[in-house]
Amino acid sequence: MKPLLTVLRPLGVIGMVMSLSHLVPIAISLHYGDGALRAFCVSMLFNFAVAMIAFFATRGFDYELKPRDGMLLVVLAWTGGAAFATLPLLMLIPELSFTDAYFETISGLTTTGATVLTDLDKLAPSLNIWRGLLVWLGGMGLIVLAVAILPLLGVGGRQLYKAETPGPMKDSQLTPRITETAKGLWEVYAFISVLCFFAFHFAGMTWFDALMHMFSTMGLGGFSSHDASFGFWNSPAIEVVTIAFMLVAGINFGTHFTALRARSPAAYVRDTEAGMFLLVTLASCAGIAGYLYAMKTYPTFGEALRFASFNVVSIATTTGFANTDYNLWPLFAPLWMLFLCCFASCSGSTGGGIKMVRAQLLYVQVNREYLKLLHPRAVTPAKLGGQVIENKVIFAVLAFMFVYVCCIVFMTLVMVASGLDFITAFSAVVACINNTGPGLNQVGPATTFAVLTDFQTWVCTFAMLLGRLELFTLLIIFTPAFWRR
Repeated sequence: MKPLLTVLRPLGVIGMVMSLSHLVPIAISLHYGDGALRAFCVSMLFNFAVAMIAFFATRGFDYELKPRDGMLLVVLAWTGGAAFATLPLLMLIPELSFTDAYFETISGLTTTGATVLTDLDKLAPSLNIWRGLLVWLGGMGLIVLAVAILPLLGVGGRQLYKAETPGPMKDSQLTPRITETAKGLWEVYAFISVLCFFAFHFAGMTWFDALMHMFSTMGLGGFSSHDASFGFWNSPAIEVVTIAFMLVAGINFGTHFTALRARSPAAYVRDTEAGMFLLVTLASCAGIAGYLYAMKTYPTFGEALRFASFNVVSIATTTGFANTDYNLWPLFAPLWMLFLCCFASCSGSTGGGIKMVRAQLLYVQVNREYLKLLHPRAVTPAKLGGQVIENKVIFAVLAFMFVYVCCIVFMTLVMVASGLDFITAFSAVVACINNTGPGLNQVGPATTFAVLTDFQTWVCTFAMLLGRLELFTLLIIFTPAFWRR
């Protein structure tokens, strides 16, 4: 009980901040007169009231956060935030079950972009914006936001930041104070988001679509206001803009912060992870384009390159947009794309997966093992980008990878046992745990996750949370040791 009481007060503050996000869809509803105003007003007041009760009920309680409290707070913020975010969906779509509504909001906050909704073109504009806004907020992380603008919490900002921030080296920071670091990251995120918004509009989107897809692109979440996703426009100009900003969002925002502060691109040159991310992603675009052209999927290489580039970058960065049904491509291409989504995006980006830096460290460790076989007495420190990596980081990455693979295998078996075919089950689990969105077969880009049963939907919901919170943050709260003081 004490761990729950410890996090209740800061959780209330985060809930009150989260409730204010309703002002965006409220403004959209007022502008379009889409009939959703009452639902969002009720949801905002209910969210704020519950959060305020939690805040004042624990007033005066000793709430100095320990590392385990930070983990619990992060888990409750994501799971509870998604639960409260379902209210507008449940009020405006009466036939929607809580299971599907919760899946939709978790998909947004975890920047997965998998959806159970259809007829998105007919959905209330404010409800579409709400879905996109959840992706944008989840992109940089609600907890990082709280640490950035609410230093008055005084509840161990470092514990919150480390529990929520992706990547194996969570102790690094860009400024002496953790609140300044989080605030700086959010400022860069907002600045690039504004550029993305205007770029979309000038490329041919309406102001509404530009806002909606800016949210999804910067959060690498893939929600769209159209059932056909980017196939709705069939516009190379819009696709080029989207590719550019997906690649930008797939790079560590700490690197963007450093480059903008120094007004120099040197930070990108020094970031070996960003370089490898771009190399692997762009090389895959060219390779899959060549493969599709060779397999006569498209009549010209230019056409193959256009569709391959957009969809490969989208899946590699774990965004989930599509401008064609790549489920119809020869199986090698979408399988390679699913493989990319497991590791391509950078740590500190809004993307999912294990992150490129972990893949690089695994490669470094493999080379160390080769050298030990050849030279048993040689001292071979692990180095990445010219820096020596401590063995504890390598061990942590190895442990992470073991749990990651075990989770994919276990959940795939559970999904197959529940009645799904292997390709659908495997791709759904991989797409959800890597926060990518669409999978293959029954959950491909031209369909939705509505085909799943409630049980299968909850498995995918858990997988999305597991991936977004980087496995251990979520799994550790299920261990008896976590609850012992």
